Amino acid sequence: MVPFESQMLAYSALLGLIHILLAAHSSSRQRGYRWAAGPRDEPVAALTGIAGRLARAQSNFQETFALFAALMIAVIVSGRSGTLSAWGAGLYLAGRIVYLPLYAAGIPLVRSLAWNVATAGIILLLLALLRG
Repeated sequence: MVPFESQMLAYSALLGLIHILLAAHSSSRQRGYRWAAGPRDEPVAALTGIAGRLARAQSNFQETFALFAALMIAVIVSGRSGTLSAWGAGLYLAGRIVYLPLYAAGIPLVRSLAWNVATAGIILLLLALLRG
């Protein structure tokens, strides 16, 4: 059986792929598929609406996922898995899952709460790794 923390890492990576696909598809719809298939050498206007929000959500996910993945791997390799790391992994993934549709819909405040839940998960992983 795959450890819980490893499952959370895999599901978080899947969520990252969903971010990439949604952001890519929405930017292609806004700028056109010819642009998407081309070399993209020319500067373009910033994405707007849902395409812009999905691109920013993807960028934000990438910023946090690097920390999450590094800590998750360190927790697993060091044998520090336990209640604290399980809560951390679960909170991170749950917060990030909720964050994506909230950001895509342009819902403020609650979106920030979801981000804070995910960040709390990262902090719990850090504590699980550093505690003696």
